[in-house]
Amino acid sequence: MWQRKPILHAQQERPTMAERSFVEEVKKLRLPGGEVFRGEGILAVTKALLESGVSYVAGYQGAPISHLMDVLADAQDILAEHGIRFENSASEATAAATLAASVNYPLRGAVTFKATVGTNVASDALANLASGGVTGGALIIVGEDYGEGSSIMQERSHAFAMKSQIWLLDPRPNLPSIVDAVKQGFDLSEASNTPVMLQLRIRACHVHGHFIAGDNKRAKFTLKQALENPQRDVSRIVLPPASFLHEQEKIKERWPAAVRFIEERELNEFFSEDDDDIGIIVQGGSYNTLLRALERLGLADVYGNTQVPLYVMNVAYPVIESEVIRFCEGKRAVMIVEEGQPNFVEQNLATILRQHCSTTALHGKDMLPVAGEYTSSELLKGTRSFCERYDRLSPLPIAAKATVAPASMSSPARKIIPLMEVAQIGVDNAPEPALPSSALGDVVHARPPGFCTGCPERPIFSAMKLVERELGAHHVSADIGCHLFSILPPFNIGNTTMGYGLGGAGASALNAPAGKRAISMMGDGGFWHNGLTSGIANAVFNKSDNLTVIVDNNYTSATGGQDILSSHAVNKTRSTGHAIERAVRGVGVEWVKTLRRTYDVAGMRDVLRDALTTTTKGPKVLIAQSECMLNKQRREKPLVRKAIADGKRMVRDKFGVDSDTCTGDHSCIRLSGCPSLSIKPNPDPLRTDPVATVLDTCVGCGVCGEVSHAAVLCPSFYKAQVISNPSRWDRVRERVRAGVIGWLQRGEAKRREAYAF
Repeated sequence: MWQRKPILHAQQERPTMAERSFVEEVKKLRLPGGEVFRGEGILAVTKALLESGVSYVAGYQGAPISHLMDVLADAQDILAEHGIRFENSASEATAAATLAASVNYPLRGAVTFKATVGTNVASDALANLASGGVTGGALIIVGEDYGEGSSIMQERSHAFAMKSQIWLLDPRPNLPSIVDAVKQGFDLSEASNTPVMLQLRIRACHVHGHFIAGDNKRAKFTLKQALENPQRDVSRIVLPPASFLHEQEKIKERWPAAVRFIEERELNEFFSEDDDDIGIIVQGGSYNTLLRALERLGLADVYGNTQVPLYVMNVAYPVIESEVIRFCEGKRAVMIVEEGQPNFVEQNLATILRQHCSTTALHGKDMLPVAGEYTSSELLKGTRSFCERYDRLSPLPIAAKATVAPASMSSPARKIIPLMEVAQIGVDNAPEPALPSSALGDVVHARPPGFCTGCPERPIFSAMKLVERELGAHHVSADIGCHLFSILPPFNIGNTTMGYGLGGAGASALNAPAGKRAISMMGDGGFWHNGLTSGIANAVFNKSDNLTVIVDNNYTSATGGQDILSSHAVNKTRSTGHAIERAVRGVGVEWVKTLRRTYDVAGMRDVLRDALTTTTKGPKVLIAQSECMLNKQRREKPLVRKAIADGKRMVRDKFGVDSDTCTGDHSCIRLSGCPSLSIKPNPDPLRTDPVATVLDTCVGCGVCGEVSHAAVLCPSFYKAQVISNPSRWDRVRERVRAGVIGWLQRGEAKRREAYAF
């Protein structure tokens, strides 16, 4: 039952996309001025773009701004009504280069992608854009995914902003501040002829709130006008001698213009500025977390009223020297809350204070963690240390103290609300949090990330482990994407990873005569992003003899399931259905094979073995196709539930393990690693080893049985069918089967009784 051959026909087209739908939410984007807009941070950003009169928007998905791209995709009819061109770019470099439209024309444009990896990919375009400068407002919205939940290297966008002199906005994470930052960002860009970067942390992207909407605006200068009246300014192109003048222009003209704008518009904020002789300087993105820490210390309330003076840098770069001196004047000490490292802002502040001969003590990384995310617990500890050092932990007045909600709140919410208990009793009386008796790492097993249940990429690596038994270990150049989970147990496959779509390039140095070939991994998203040229074409050009495995699961699955060129879904606004194999052959690869069902472990094993042992020279490419199971389940489960509710007959495959047959060596688990494959106590009292079992989370992909067959393991797996709303014939068959099986079981029981004596 497990012997299946590769399917050679094309998969059927699917009429729906897997990316998250915001069809209902985007209707709010039509709200006119004066109405209250309620929603998520990414929706607020889109509304702010509409109110800013943009002409074009582009971007590449990636956490935490993936859903911003999904919102823009679902709002294309609204964007089109206002003459806005939207593109889902092939890469971050493509998106950043789109801003070239703002160099010569007063066109406002915005692009978005994940930082810092997206910024790295886009660096060439951004550097050229920042050098020549812009005429129209150019806004780069970057999603800063910094902390334990991040899947990328721990770096900051701040460094790139400083390097290219792109102004960096870091607004307080509430909807009014975010919307204002978008609008002010365009104005700042035009006032200083400089692109502006807007940094949104993951909590800001998904924060919920409300703000007073403005009217959506059409661009004053349109794309049509730009095309009909082309403009050309050689001084804006990065070529000598203009390129030598750009750096001087940045310092002498653009920087002063930006500083004036920031000061006049009061983009940075002061709270309780003169209430004490100590203070805290904080980047806007960390404001909420800091305020929570001050509240827990009894030094602030939930409405932002603080006893400790705060200087909130909604503009993280450039640092406004006059505002820093103004805030620090007359203060004994200030602390800078700057998440991540290096401590760029702290160094800048130290230089400013020294040059002005200020006696204000500056604290930062000496009281806060040098690196890592500034969580509420970390900020609480650092703020406590700072306040204790300068004797500022006296409790707030107790008992009848109450406060009135700010007037900006809606009238039903404007009532007397007691302060939180922890703020009333003060820190001296607050109970200390209970500490665990031992480190969690000592008592809780690590849970590394892994493939989803039923993931079509898992059997690829099961097959690679089987080939490894025959041919020995190979060097495997991994790539960004779900397949990167193969580097962890139980597969332990993968030596390096260099970037999205760079799996093939990562093995290019190992193109040398040897007894083995290097293997490169690449996803379909990475292939279209960068891999076709940097990996496949490069391998053809340099006569590589290595193998590249392209995992084609129909989406950019790791970023939320967005469609790409090779997706089978019918997409009304984008062109899909372009085969990867045609593109690979188009750049000169001759040895290309496509396996259209990755769950065929034996077939995958045979193709891998052939690719690694063939005498054919030149680059070899194996395209492994099966739809992402997570996206498939998202699409099919609602349809199945509806069909069952409507009384239709539905059949679902379910797999299990025969406990009497299972040997208990668990090779199936080591070669599969499926989360639904677990162990349970052996029902046989004479056997002590636990047996394998399939949990109810099984989605019926069948890879467990495929692995068992391909690896010649015990034949303990079986497939059953769960039928919802069974027909009359189904019920008759079930009764007949139950009767026959019951008769056989009774006979077996009688024979055992006979042998027992």
